[in-house]
Amino acid sequence: MKKALSVFLAFVIAITASACSDTEPSSTDSSSDSVSSAIESTDGESTDNESSGSQDSENSGDVSDDIPDVEGGFSVSGTKLLDANCNEFVFRGINHAHTWFKDQLDVALPAIAATGANSVRIVLSDGGQWTKDGAASVKNIIQKCKENKMIAILEVHDATGMDDTASLNMAADYWIELADVLAGTEAYVIVNIANEWFGSWNNLEAWRDAYIDVLPKLRDAGIKNTILVDSAGWGQCADSVLKYAPDIFNADPDANTMFSVHMYGAAGKNEATISRIINGAIDLGICLIIGEFGYNHSDGDVDEASIMRICTETGTGYLGWSWKGNGGGVEYLDLAITWDGIILSSDWGAVLIKGENGIKETSKICSVFE
Repeated sequence: MKKALSVFLAFVIAITASACSDTEPSSTDSSSDSVSSAIESTDGESTDNESSGSQDSENSGDVSDDIPDVEGGFSVSGTKLLDANCNEFVFRGINHAHTWFKDQLDVALPAIAATGANSVRIVLSDGGQWTKDGAASVKNIIQKCKENKMIAILEVHDATGMDDTASLNMAADYWIELADVLAGTEAYVIVNIANEWFGSWNNLEAWRDAYIDVLPKLRDAGIKNTILVDSAGWGQCADSVLKYAPDIFNADPDANTMFSVHMYGAAGKNEATISRIINGAIDLGICLIIGEFGYNHSDGDVDEASIMRICTETGTGYLGWSWKGNGGGVEYLDLAITWDGIILSSDWGAVLIKGENGIKETSKICSVFE
């Protein structure tokens, strides 16, 4: 099995390298039940742009109305994600709970971009639990992310923690409905099929088989974007990815699927666990990102310093949870005290954005915006 996978991955990498031959590559839950209300505290750390809006980061957050369209899109090449210019892209981003705070989009996105983030993961709803984000709304979100020079990861949150295949298929049907909106966005948008679908840590074959069934449906509908699959166990069961990611990858006719582990009190509890997950994925030859993490959670303390350091050392992407709007006892996961980000939370926002191996220090804007 391992030998066959190695041969297959080598073939995929060769095909990708051929497609990129004209360009030289360069190196480079805290979910639905905990998002309800904004915190009232004003104790935090000021950002660098309180008054003038200026930033010393490579991604200044300046809005551009003239983002050039580029041919092609993101592609997975072994453990790496290559952008449309065949340059390696490493996520340094922030999650934004859009579907519960739709009226904050125009404030939140420029503020997130001003941190230096090169990407933003957007919470959407397929209508299963919350008000559906329709085609016009999603098209607008994509455009605003482009204007702020951030790669968008779009995810459906309604299936969070559910084990039934119906909820996963409902999320897939939502993306199929949006196929026309997604067409032509392959260089700017990653499709995260369903946030933390499959809450169980057992019967992981069911998680595997469901995604094996869903991927070809998305491709048959004409969706060409890179696809992101969350691990089982509310996103924290890394063994689901380390055991079965190759099978899911092989089910994608486009060979363009990557994987995500969310690191809280289980997957992110200590350096040894974090290292085992990230380096295990690298050894397996799959493309992995840390799609969510915090510095603490209801299931235990999180070693955020090790997450950021190991991600930096290995070239692994990460996205912190979340900009603002957390409730249900995890209000401390708000990165910003106000939606405009003028004041960051001292325990989390300042650490993720300004700390060692943080966003400001390690983020590089995607080359499609240069």
